[in-house]
Amino acid sequence: MALVCLVLLIALVFEFINGFHDCANAIATSIGTRALTPSVAIFMAAGWDLVGALSGTAVAKTVGSGLVDTNLITLSTILCALLGGIFWNLVTWYYGLPSSSSHALMGGLCGASVASASGFAGIVWYKPAAAVGSGVAGSIATFFKSAGLLPKVVVPMFVAPVCGLLIAFGVTALLYTILKGLNGTTQIRARHSSGGFRFMQILSSSWMAFEHGRNDAQKTMGIIALTLFLATTRDSAFVHLPAWLAFLRTPQFDIATWVKVTCALTMAAGVSTGGWRIIRTLGKNMVKLEPVHGFAAQTTASLVLEAATGQGIPLSTTHVISGAVMGVGATKRLNAVKWSIAERMLWAWVMTIPICGSIGFVLTWLLRRLGA
Repeated sequence: MALVCLVLLIALVFEFINGFHDCANAIATSIGTRALTPSVAIFMAAGWDLVGALSGTAVAKTVGSGLVDTNLITLSTILCALLGGIFWNLVTWYYGLPSSSSHALMGGLCGASVASASGFAGIVWYKPAAAVGSGVAGSIATFFKSAGLLPKVVVPMFVAPVCGLLIAFGVTALLYTILKGLNGTTQIRARHSSGGFRFMQILSSSWMAFEHGRNDAQKTMGIIALTLFLATTRDSAFVHLPAWLAFLRTPQFDIATWVKVTCALTMAAGVSTGGWRIIRTLGKNMVKLEPVHGFAAQTTASLVLEAATGQGIPLSTTHVISGAVMGVGATKRLNAVKWSIAERMLWAWVMTIPICGSIGFVLTWLLRRLGA
């Protein structure tokens, strides 16, 4: 029982850190363009993040039962996975790098599962879903509806930021074309419409915060549900469970309401603290944003997240919004984006899964060697 409590506690610590680490995803551009003051932006993001976290469980089910073989892992596996993710989140937060909390968790979980299963059998690579339509579009839809690490994590890791960059570039170019057609140059019209775009950014920020909660908060829900499922079916922790704690028993993998509420409140609390180091990187340091850019970037990221969440894909909100910010910056001119900062971010993205996977693997291997 003590191990179960420890895993649940560490999972909520990860959720809190995820909140302040990824807070920048929803509000950095609004603060960078001065559409919202920092305090109002954080308060608004926490509220919408809370609402989003209570909306659906598709991503939670993917994380809890669609990436690793639950027959080959233990509670210690989950604990080590969480510790790997927490370590990397704190390191990247300290250096102001917008890395992915999602991939930190996924990497830690996969590495720990490999150690638990003594091989790669612990990872579900690809489990095809029923065919959806025909042709190229149908094949793509079927692939992303399938379970496993490849369709849910690896491929989206590369596709998401590219989609964010290209779509944001197109949306901004379209907005520029509309502004230029209103009897004036783009620059003049953009300057005169700043007030309107600042108001529209309030809407896009709210949507982005909602989608962040709807995707990111669910990942820890899946981990907690998996912990309770293992403790109920494969561990002796709940054998002598008092009647007043009967709600912890989870004989079938499911996301209980109390799990959703607890994770949602924890994520919102984390968001409310603000991740100022990463906010500065995304909102000010990488590209000098104007309200039209902030609106385009947030709207693009929200659209991509909406599509991914509907398929149960635990997408990296960090990758999507970072790609979108690069896309809107490139519409000004290529050197408007500080590519040196983008390069640092890219290296952090590339290293997230290997580093967290290695930490999860080593911690799990050590526990097994010690007989824990």
